[in-house]
Amino acid sequence: MKFTLSAVAFLFAASAASLLVAEENWNQFRGPTGRGHSTAADVPTEWTADSVKWRVELKGTGQSSPVNWGDKLFLTSASDDGKERFIFCIDRKTGNTIWEKSVPCANPESAHKMNSRATPTCAVDADSVIAFFGPGGLHCFDHDGNPNWSKDLGAFPGNWGVAASPMIVDDNVIQNTDSEGESQLIAFNTKTGDPAWATKRETKPKGGWSTPVLIETGGKIQLVLNGEFGVRGYDPENGKELWFCKGFNGRGAPVPDFDGETVFVVNGKPGDVYAVKPSGSGDVTASHMVWHKKRKAGRDLPSPAAVDGFVVVVDMGGVGACFDAKTGEVLWNDRIGLKGECAASPLVANGNVYFQNVFGGEVYVIKPGKEMNVVSVNPLGAASDEIFRATLAPIQGDLFARSQTALYCIGK
Repeated sequence: MKFTLSAVAFLFAASAASLLVAEENWNQFRGPTGRGHSTAADVPTEWTADSVKWRVELKGTGQSSPVNWGDKLFLTSASDDGKERFIFCIDRKTGNTIWEKSVPCANPESAHKMNSRATPTCAVDADSVIAFFGPGGLHCFDHDGNPNWSKDLGAFPGNWGVAASPMIVDDNVIQNTDSEGESQLIAFNTKTGDPAWATKRETKPKGGWSTPVLIETGGKIQLVLNGEFGVRGYDPENGKELWFCKGFNGRGAPVPDFDGETVFVVNGKPGDVYAVKPSGSGDVTASHMVWHKKRKAGRDLPSPAAVDGFVVVVDMGGVGACFDAKTGEVLWNDRIGLKGECAASPLVANGNVYFQNVFGGEVYVIKPGKEMNVVSVNPLGAASDEIFRATLAPIQGDLFARSQTALYCIGK
């Protein structure tokens, strides 16, 4: 899938129309645009442990989400010491491993209990499978597992590790390399590995973990990327920074969302939710921030979800809030019932928002509105200490969930 203007415009139109079939390929972190919105009408809203068609154990540990091209699933993991990173190709229908490759990492990044050394999700197009491992490099394979090219992108110092996933836009793969050291947004040609462009970003006092999202506004495509200091818009063709809106409290890990008119952002550390029009240039903090509201909650890792005129945010502790997308009015603020932590960014499908427990993997389906509406609570049959921090992936009628050590296929 090529992300030309018409392709991106189609994705937004399809999302609004709720097509009867899913995206052809859920090919990168949180789907084709990176925003976690599926166009499928057949994403299940209720299931039991008996709905799990298969579960496979994975070598090593990781938090990357599964992606697909056709009937091939791709995901990653890492050895316990971080000195070996794995890329898997798995048969979507059976869970059998088609191929497995590994790459070395001589100087692994620091491990953090909330992160892994295989957190970035692969990006896939018709020819390439691209995996990013921080100090372990950026690697491109073909669909049969043959290596095409590799890049060393630096040491990534700090205590938190890396999490930003690669994103394929047209013929380039774009990678956010925010870290405590030198930081940049950089692009390479997917076929040759040749540098396409690089844009310097501010050095982060704590590092960076956010992945860009694709939006279409004013007849043009933008990359929108959250960060330590705020949110920025970029031209994906040349990396030029278009606009910047200052944030409220740093740790810009959560991915922004977009409703066709407005970008919605949360910080990472406790702070205001804010809404920005992506139509300005330069510093638009004073001119294009539409609203901002205090968060009566803790830290945020899950991204906001903009659905049908509402914006839903759930913090790491499972406290949710719903805002009016146009005004920022707080419609409700309450615990949605999650048992323990919530870390994965939500999936949005058919007007519902899916949040997953870190421990045990139960999925809560929420219907945004003026009152809190928990549609269903769905188990996987996982052990209560099994850890889920990857985002759910709807692929060809099934729903895929990944724990640190296993991959689940949930049928209808």
